[in-house]
Amino acid sequence: MADAFDVVVIGGGPAGENVAGRTAAGGLATALVETELLGGECSFWACVPSKALLRPSEVHWLARHSPGVREVVKQPLDASAVLAYRDKMVHGYDDKGQAEWARSAKLEVVRGHGRLAGPRVVRVTTRDGATRELTAHRAVVLATGSRARIPDIPGLREAKPWTNREGTGSKKVPRRLAVLGGGVVATELSQAWKALGAEEVTLIQRGGHILSRLEPFAAGLVEKALRESGVTVRTRTQVTRVHRSGGQGEATLTLDSGETLRADEILVALGREVATRDVGLETVGLTPGKPVEVDDLLRARGVEGGWLYACGDVNGRNLLTHMGKYQARLAGDNILGRQEEAWADARATPQVIFTHPQVGAVGLTEAEARERGLQVRTVQVGLDSVAGTDLLGQGFEGGVKLVVDEQRRVILGATFVGPGVGEMLHAATIAVAGEVPLDRLWHSVPAFPSVSEVWLRLLEAYGL
Repeated sequence: MADAFDVVVIGGGPAGENVAGRTAAGGLATALVETELLGGECSFWACVPSKALLRPSEVHWLARHSPGVREVVKQPLDASAVLAYRDKMVHGYDDKGQAEWARSAKLEVVRGHGRLAGPRVVRVTTRDGATRELTAHRAVVLATGSRARIPDIPGLREAKPWTNREGTGSKKVPRRLAVLGGGVVATELSQAWKALGAEEVTLIQRGGHILSRLEPFAAGLVEKALRESGVTVRTRTQVTRVHRSGGQGEATLTLDSGETLRADEILVALGREVATRDVGLETVGLTPGKPVEVDDLLRARGVEGGWLYACGDVNGRNLLTHMGKYQARLAGDNILGRQEEAWADARATPQVIFTHPQVGAVGLTEAEARERGLQVRTVQVGLDSVAGTDLLGQGFEGGVKLVVDEQRRVILGATFVGPGVGEMLHAATIAVAGEVPLDRLWHSVPAFPSVSEVWLRLLEAYGL
């Protein structure tokens, strides 16, 4: 007989955990199906371990900019201590703590690979090879996330490259690291492994700029910092072939210029693909391998009855952990009958890039706003325009840019670059999401001598 639940969630990462916790708290019998570790990619192979690798190097970098400290900070990072700290932050790749939370949240955790097997039916192949069939009276939620994309470059797969998993989980520092890509994973991990002692780190980006989705000034400051840290940044460059005998040892990368590059490890950071190839989409009329298109209530389009939901990376709307959790909370509420539409995906998405200097951005860039036909005006000031930045240390470069809707006089987007700006971002997120008028923001007085006084400089530059 099938196990009967109100809700069955496939995928126990941040999105899956949040929607399952929400429906269980609302009184619905909920099953959570996970084939790997509860907590998912972010907890064990992405967000958490990468920041554990980056934080010590950020502190070291800050110290070397601080008078009275830089004079005594002479030694490089202790790589073994940093890697041990990383292992602690991922709990030794053990999800016992997450399992305890699931039990306390009254979830039934089903370990195994879950697939749709028709309307409201999930078939799980458990770890011992048995099959368990779950039925959902009210809803099934797909939260299977995404996986690293490996492009079809001759020899690349056979070379057994790192993805974000090996890039955050390596037990040793590579002597020579080649990084393919110019996005967040590429820039963060290039900087992290260089700081941990890699002799050569080469970042290879096909386009003309790294971090191409950011405001150009922000990408430029990060690229400058990477170069100054010793990372070789090669833009307008592609890898055309890789050779690595037996998938181990030295690898040779052939570039489109005809040059060759030798590396001990290759990190592929060229985007992600949704994990929908083997979740049974074909049994409900959807296409495997494609994102599950959803409406603003997070219900799958093209599935009759409104019982199938998809949240997080799997729907392709917004591949950020915190946005997956946001969608999950809304999906849970909608399953409970509260009818809440997703809004922030398109208007107020925040993101922090934990390089040093950090980048924090929310909402639309100037280019995105103009592409939408909006009448905008921008203002930009240096982070050194306030005393608080000088008190953090000397020699920092950074800046802030606002994109303002001139018709409504509200902020559409904001980008911060500088030390620790990730902790300043939420004020901008509130301003964007709340559509706070600039005339009211003028009365939000920043404390002296904090870096947040940059808000005052921005409003003055606008003319208030």
